[in-house]
Amino acid sequence: MAARGTGGAAAGSRGPWIAWLVVLGVLLALGGGLASCVASETGHMPGDSMERAWDTPYDKPAAPYGNAAWVVGDTVVRSRFDAVTGFDARTGARRWEYAVPGRAEICATSGVGGGAAPGDTADAVALIGLMDPGTGGRTGQAGKGCATVAAIDLKTGRELWRTTRTPGDTDPEDATGVLATGSGLAVLRDEDAQWDEDPGRRTRPVLPGDRALRAFDPRTGAPRWKAAVPDGCVPRAVAVAPERVLAALRCATEAKLAAFDPATGKELWTSALGARRPVDPKAVVSFLSAEPTVLMVQDAVPHGLHAFVGFGADGRRQGEFQLGSGAVAVADGKVFDSSGSGVTAVDPATGKELWTSESWGSWREATAMHADDGRVSVFTRSRKGLDELYVLDAATGEEVDRRTFDRDTDDGNEELAGLFRHEDLWIAARWGQGERRPFSAYRTW
Repeated sequence: MAARGTGGAAAGSRGPWIAWLVVLGVLLALGGGLASCVASETGHMPGDSMERAWDTPYDKPAAPYGNAAWVVGDTVVRSRFDAVTGFDARTGARRWEYAVPGRAEICATSGVGGGAAPGDTADAVALIGLMDPGTGGRTGQAGKGCATVAAIDLKTGRELWRTTRTPGDTDPEDATGVLATGSGLAVLRDEDAQWDEDPGRRTRPVLPGDRALRAFDPRTGAPRWKAAVPDGCVPRAVAVAPERVLAALRCATEAKLAAFDPATGKELWTSALGARRPVDPKAVVSFLSAEPTVLMVQDAVPHGLHAFVGFGADGRRQGEFQLGSGAVAVADGKVFDSSGSGVTAVDPATGKELWTSESWGSWREATAMHADDGRVSVFTRSRKGLDELYVLDAATGEEVDRRTFDRDTDDGNEELAGLFRHEDLWIAARWGQGERRPFSAYRTW
């Protein structure tokens, strides 16, 4: 009995300590939970956050033309009206700069943002158009248009070759869809400045067969072929797909799309853009993507076609669909649109929606998007809280990762012009009228 009494007294004496330990554990758990909540909400939670890896220095204000970006190997490249600059994709350090000679300005590019479908950079070459802006003013000399094309090595910044082209309007903001690269080709289109003023030109060949579309070796500049477009037509935009060179055409009575053999320049087919009625020749037409082939069409007549239109490799008109004003990406045969409070995937062959992701809230908008390797990455800007990265499965739209930017890291994310991936980094591109950092790189942690 004494033994039992002694044991009971010992157990009783431990009771208060156990109670205090329980209370302490609860407090520590609450504190840890609160700390985790605060860290998560401020973008400092390990495994849930984004950190800034590097920034390039602020750039001078840019013109509204000549802006584009590329990624080739471990180099990211930015063009503006007066220079092309390459940076190390791992550190952001400047590697090289191509300064535009004399008073010339970059008026067109083959890169993302240059008014063309994103080009293939397998040859590590970009095309830039150069113009003499003139002296301006009432008594000054007028500009000469976007009349020179130069090829730039994206790894070294060295000019590889140059040639001339026939320009149209002297306004560099109109020099869109002029240049394209891909499938081992560098392609340019010539123009006819009198096409609008002389209706008679629209009933016969407008541009000679050697001055409509021209293809070159991207590294050497050696001519590959020259192609004429159908009678009464002029090319308005070019793009290069793996098995065809594409040209949006402005013809006498309607706008069309033509395809050419990348090996010979032989015309493969020509298709109308409209399904029920012709699209007006003055419609605004541009390439969203070369492969799959998707065009943005904005008709110039009331109740005309205002939509994105897909075309098959044989020229057959396929899906017709609408996209909003948000960031858009094309990959894996799909078009991804971030205009709403989430991402929607569209099949350009049918025009039908494949999936829509869960909403991230009406207070949040996408600022840039990138799609590759079965993933869709979206940078978002919030009016209420912190910016976030969403990563979705490209096949299903299911969320596979979400990260929060801290208040220092999310600075400038509302002014993005493009988003690239390099190894474990997301690299955001910027340009605009004010001072901008051309690139910023981020990683998860």
